[in-house]
Amino acid sequence: MSSSSDFQQDRHSFSGSPQKWNDFELPGDTLYYRFTSDMSNTEWGYKFTVTAGHLGRFQTGFEILKQMLSEERVIPHLPLAKIWEWQVGVACRQTGHQRLKAIHLLLKIVQCSTQGDCDLTLLKPLWQLFNHMENNLCHDMAKPGILLPLHRALAELFFVTENRVTELGSLQEYLLALNTEDHLHRCTAQ
Repeated sequence: MSSSSDFQQDRHSFSGSPQKWNDFELPGDTLYYRFTSDMSNTEWGYKFTVTAGHLGRFQTGFEILKQMLSEERVIPHLPLAKIWEWQVGVACRQTGHQRLKAIHLLLKIVQCSTQGDCDLTLLKPLWQLFNHMENNLCHDMAKPGILLPLHRALAELFFVTENRVTELGSLQEYLLALNTEDHLHRCTAQ
């Protein structure tokens, strides 16, 4: 199976028992396949299912949201509070590049949000991740290093968010949202 008629692009070959077959994705809207029998068996062949597109796929959702958040005339019609909630959940669950992309979308939402669009308490798990990364960086000062992309992305998210909430006059609520009561008691005691 391939995405090109010459079977050179995105080629997937299978032979033998059905257990050797794996799901795979092909880009585009056309699938080319070739079936060849070695006539060593009297069974009927193979059966496969082709499904067009995947609703809810990460990359598709990311591209759509990125485009929508880039269109100023579209933003007022978006349920930013709900999108914010979804994206924070995605950023907390994903890893690697998908987490970076989710943080990228969170940055876009913060930049175009108004008062009340973003429930800042939802950022607490990402704030804890950021603090954990900061603590590890402090303990590893022997190696002057470059911040990892995730660390940089989180730093930018919290920097931009802090600036935005300052503009909106809700910096105190933001700081309270990210900290636990225990942490506030320790800071007060210090």
